[in-house]
Amino acid sequence: MDGDSFDSAAETIRTRKADHLDLCATDAVAFRAKKTLLDDVRLTHRSFPELCVDEVDPSARLLGKTLKLPIVIAAMTGGHERAKDVNRALASVAERRGLGFGLGSQRAMLRDPSLLTTYSVRDVAPTALVLGNLGFVQARSLEAARVERMIRDVGADALCLHTSAAMELVQPGGDRDFRDGLDTLTRLSRELSVPVVVKETGSGISREMASILHSRGVGYVDTSGAGGTSWVGVETLRATGVAREVGELLWDWGVPTAASIVACASLGMTTIATGGIRNGLDVARAIALGARVCGIARPFLQAYERGGVAAVDHELDVIEATLRAVMTLTGSRDLEALRGTGRVIVGELADWLRVS
Repeated sequence: MDGDSFDSAAETIRTRKADHLDLCATDAVAFRAKKTLLDDVRLTHRSFPELCVDEVDPSARLLGKTLKLPIVIAAMTGGHERAKDVNRALASVAERRGLGFGLGSQRAMLRDPSLLTTYSVRDVAPTALVLGNLGFVQARSLEAARVERMIRDVGADALCLHTSAAMELVQPGGDRDFRDGLDTLTRLSRELSVPVVVKETGSGISREMASILHSRGVGYVDTSGAGGTSWVGVETLRATGVAREVGELLWDWGVPTAASIVACASLGMTTIATGGIRNGLDVARAIALGARVCGIARPFLQAYERGGVAAVDHELDVIEATLRAVMTLTGSRDLEALRGTGRVIVGELADWLRVS
């Protein structure tokens, strides 16, 4: 690639990342009709919990580290100057409160190494669980040593290898060739020194896909299910012409988050539940379905844009208080007990679990 085209490609990525931040700070990119279906999970109330709230332990182990809450501030941004401030602020919250933190796609670093600074958070989050992030389409053409270097450059504890076919098909200049993804996954899982997490991007993981991943030896998945931020919707708002018309039709494409959690967790894979998780009740329902932890992105970005770190802390205070309350009201001393608590599955989620 010559210098002019390299600069053009890097600037295109910068522009896209800035657009993503602007759009995801609003509710314009939410799914329109499709829901997470977490509301179809009814947890059983226990009139005599035989617990003190202070006894409840909402901590979780993920990828070798202990989280004080089962929360990852999920993959969001990088590759733009504004992303640096967002990443560092939210990573510092993750460090202080004992949460995980996910970086946005590191694709921009491949185009322009100077953008590494927009992903660098280890100085403000020296002990937090940090998840790197790369699309399998980009990883497909890279030697493991190059991917390893990208992980090392940001000090990540694991790599989220994301699949984003739905959004790419609408994205201006997006990828169109999605071949050899499973072989890339198998190769990197074998050759990298850190664990690989298979991550969707807003379209969820079906039962069939979960079975295929499990057969390939995948141990960690991030559902990123339908019902939260529609990344097809994000790209639709950036697209024109035919692509925009296609995006409007596929805005609600995907497997709902709740169905995706069950598909993955039922096979024994460590499941990070993301996609429309907004509050402590959502977290409790996702854990009850089998998730190990939950990832939350857009609500934290919106809180940060609204009121900085203090607003993010407030969101987390409410999430924690709600989760502790639900654990108490179901008699769940810890998250393992919550995963075994009584529940009733109703409505559309029951239909998904019956036929999928």
